[in-house]
Amino acid sequence: MTLCLFDSASRELRPLDPVVPGKVGIYHCGLTVQGPPHIGHIRKELVFDVLRRWLERQGLEVTIIANVTDIDDKILAKGAETGKPWFAVAYENERALHAAYEVLNCRPPTYEPRATGHVPEMIEMISTLIERGHAYPATDGSGDVYFDVRSWPAYGELSNQRIDDMQAAPDAPPEGKRDPRDFALWKGHKEGDPESASWPTPWGRGRPGWHLECSAMAAKYLGEEFDIHGGGLDLRFPHHENELAQSRAAGQRFARVWMHNAMLNLGNSKMSKSVGNTLSVSEVVKRVPAIALRYYLVAAHYRSIIEYSEQSLAEAATAFERIEGFVTRAAELVGAGEPGDVPEAFAAAMDDDLSVPAALAVLQSTIGEGNRLLAGGASAELAETLASVRGMLDVLGLDPVTWGTGDSGSAASDALGQLVDALVAERAEAKAAKDWARADALRDQLTTAGIELEDTASGTRWNLKGGR
Repeated sequence: MTLCLFDSASRELRPLDPVVPGKVGIYHCGLTVQGPPHIGHIRKELVFDVLRRWLERQGLEVTIIANVTDIDDKILAKGAETGKPWFAVAYENERALHAAYEVLNCRPPTYEPRATGHVPEMIEMISTLIERGHAYPATDGSGDVYFDVRSWPAYGELSNQRIDDMQAAPDAPPEGKRDPRDFALWKGHKEGDPESASWPTPWGRGRPGWHLECSAMAAKYLGEEFDIHGGGLDLRFPHHENELAQSRAAGQRFARVWMHNAMLNLGNSKMSKSVGNTLSVSEVVKRVPAIALRYYLVAAHYRSIIEYSEQSLAEAATAFERIEGFVTRAAELVGAGEPGDVPEAFAAAMDDDLSVPAALAVLQSTIGEGNRLLAGGASAELAETLASVRGMLDVLGLDPVTWGTGDSGSAASDALGQLVDALVAERAEAKAAKDWARADALRDQLTTAGIELEDTASGTRWNLKGGR
């Protein structure tokens, strides 16, 4: 079966038909780094991480580009508010994003371009749009450059709207615009803005508009036509609508499939930094293991809204404990082995618009059979079932055997695992020699470092606090 995804443009399931056979190019809009990521942001990262893992499991070569918007009105405002340079604010929060990737076992993008590193490509694209009659410099001397929405008859096709029904674009005053709905490709340098937040262009010093940067970077790294463009549903309009219009108007075919994940709500409204109802990844993993948070965020269908509550998060943590418990007990009997092939029903669920809930039903059914086999002790059938379970968990980024051991590509994780294993082994030797003081000191040392130990009949297990 071929993977089919719901295309937000055609509003129907479409089979993935790669531009280049055997390869898949994906662009999803990354963070505007005026603040650290909350769990609503990271849901999108995890959706595309699961998509990537599934495509790679099918033998496809996947390239994922996720930009970082590191220049923006909000970043400049945050810099002025905190007294920090705007670029320091952006970099600090970019590092927080990478920490969230790491703690939730989310593989980093193939490449993560910054807006500030691609100004030449943006200037070139603006020039093309002006030459084609789809853009114009502002008439008020502001140095802004706008996209002329009425010059592009298909404008509104992604969000299924008529131009006359749209509100004015809020990115600049209407005085220099031909139509209030025209959006900024380039924003002229304003009095009071840091000089470092502007670049020279034929239209004067300034900085890029939000929508322009993604079109320029997608084309640079994935070509003028690529397979999947995605992001949160809140980006469909105006951001993705504007990307589509300017890229097509510049002569590109752009994305074949538009993939949007639903929001994570807190108190019946979407989680948003602008209204203050956010939960940072770093705070949530202090209350539940990170692997349980990942399970919570990937368990729902990506197009379904998640209504966040502490109770639902706790229930997800309990549910994953049962999954992890089977893997641990089975591995103690037959060895962990390696992740195996996934059942056909699991594959069919994943190919049907990445239906993780249906895939989890297959996982739970397989674990149920595995628990029956556990009662009979070690067997080849139990080993095969464990391999299948681990194969499914591996696709979802939830395999407890490899969690925290470098599965996300971190050399730091590998080093940490080796150091902890060495201290755990030293503690075991101290206990065997009945050197209880040394054994207790080593436990205290590990506990202080954030490592939890669990002594079992088959040896000592360890976990990072909040890390599993």
